Order: sequence, then structure tokens, then C-alpha cells
Amino acid sequence: MTLLPLTFIFFFILASSIASSSPSVQTLNNDVNINPKIVPKTLTASKKFEGSSELVNLRYHMGPVLSSPINIYLIWYGKWAPTQTLLIKDFLLSISTTNRRAAPHPSVSDWWQTVSLYTDQTNANISRSILIAGEYSDTKYTHGTHLTRLTIQEVIASSVRSAPFPVDHKNGIYLVLTAVDVTVEDFCRAVCGFHYFTFQSKVGYTLPYAWVGNSGKQCPEVCAYPFAVPTYMRGGGPGALAPPNGDVGVDGMISVIGHELAELSSNPLVNAWYAGEDPTAPTEIGDLCEGLYGSGGGGGYIGEVMKDGSGRTFNMNGRRGRKFLVQWIWSPVLKACVGPNAKD
Repeated sequence: MTLLPLTFIFFFILASSIASSSPSVQTLNNDVNINPKIVPKTLTASKKFEGSSELVNLRYHMGPVLSSPINIYLIWYGKWAPTQTLLIKDFLLSISTTNRRAAPHPSVSDWWQTVSLYTDQTNANISRSILIAGEYSDTKYTHGTHLTRLTIQEVIASSVRSAPFPVDHKNGIYLVLTAVDVTVEDFCRAVCGFHYFTFQSKVGYTLPYAWVGNSGKQCPEVCAYPFAVPTYMRGGGPGALAPPNGDVGVDGMISVIGHELAELSSNPLVNAWYAGEDPTAPTEIGDLCEGLYGSGGGGGYIGEVMKDGSGRTFNMNGRRGRKFLVQWIWSPVLKACVGPNAKD
């Protein structure tokens, strides 16, 4: 689950003060690697500054993973611009390897390959086939402009009852996306997104779901970092980076969506892959890599990423020429955070 990166922010401030006396890293030309105030290489001889297996006890708890082709059912709550919905759908459709027009490396599909390494007790891998199976729009804010965790389940129930959505027990993920003017319980204060499963008392079925909100006007400095930074960071760090598609809120959402989809696929019923002993507060495969987007990342640094000719920041390519900045994922093979733009 995506929590506010308070520890991440603390280390960012500490590391920024250390790095402020070192020469700044130059921003070069189109598609070159950048890393504002990267951790000095004298701190480590290895480029792998992205997690340590000695500190992580990620274990499999015998529950299911989403090993069948994954059907995503999109629920747009509130009012969305067509450009925003298209951008999010382009990201989701970039994940699947069944897309005939593969994006160039490093790609979103390459990123999902790390997620697909996770298996269930039958050794079935998480599926690399992902489809948007249906969409439902609630532009009338039927459940109000403030949602709780329980009313989010009521939003799902409304979409299932409205007929466009089947009850997909085996392959379905129900993804609730709230518009910029919708407030949600703990949003900005403790979470940027979360996943769980629906209660029969609310929806009538047990279905894996995730929620992510558009933080563009409510807390972009928290949930759309590094495209916005808190006031107290300004002047002491690298500053906000330009979002790859020009929309701070939605570009920030996409990384959170990736985070939640990875965790939902590897821990759909909160009894599969996680670290820690408490399944009600698990540390999952996205949590382990919060704030890491490239090699050299850690201690408040996002790592080496890229810029396009317009100065927009990204670390992977998607369909139709799209570019995205999405956090890395913990690899069960390498025991470290991994992304397609890794330097080693």
C-alpha cells in the first residue's frame, strides 16, 4: 500500500544537506540519464544502492497471486478530462506483453516483468497478459465528494449492479480512480492509494480492488513527488521535475497505480507475498522500493532517470510514444529494487 513517504522525506533532507556542497550534475541532451544531486559515488562502489536483502524478510504466505490473464475494470469516480483517462489507459495497456506494438526499452512491459517473477504455491507466475475489460463512469458523484474506505466499496457495488461490469472472481481487478475534487479518508495524510478486497456485506462478493486519487490540487507535493515538492524542501534540493506528460496530478497517479497493481497482483487477498508478521499492515513489493526510480537511488534520491527533448522526466516508455516515471519494484530473484532503466 502506498503510504506517505515520511521516512523518505527525512532522508531526502539529510542527504540533500550532505550533497549541497558537491558540484551539481549537468542536465544533458535528449534521453540522457539525469540524477539531481545524486549520492556521491564515494559512498558505495556498487551502483546497487537500492535495498538490501539482509534487511528485508519478504515471504510467501501460501495465498493466491493473479496468475490468470488479468482483467482490469476501471471505475472513474467524478469528472475526468478525456486526455486524463486516455493517459491512464495508455499506461495500463503498456503493461501487457500481448500488445503487438512493443514500446522501446526501457518499457513499462519490461518493468512488469519483475512483478511477473512472483509465483503461487503451484509455481504459476503472475500474468503478463493484462486487459482493460470494462469501464464505468460516475460523473454525478453518487456517493458524495468525500469517500471513506467503506464507501469506496459501495462505489464498486454500484458499478457491479449497473450491469456493465461482470463479477469476475478469478481474473478481475477493480480499480477505483477518484477525480481531483474528491477527498478520501486518509488521502494526503496517510495514503496516496491502497488495495484490499471487497466485503460480501458491502458488495456481495470478495473481489480484489485498488483505489488511487488524483492529488493534483490537494497534495501534489506528497502524492505526485517528484513533480512537486514540499515548501520546506525548496532551495535545499533538486526542485520539482517536469512530468513526462505535462499533468502533475495524473503523472503522479500513474506511479501510484503501478505500485498498487504490483502489490494487488502479488497479494490480492492479503495472504500471499509480504514482509512483516501483521497481514493487516503488510510491507509489500512496492513499499520496499518507495521513492526509487533509477540506479543510485536511496536515502532521498530518486536515482538516475532520463529527460526528453522538452526537459520532461521519465524512466520508461509506453505505447503510442508515451513516457512514464514509475517507481521500481522489489525483485524476488535479485533481492533488490529493480527497474528496466537500471544501469547494472
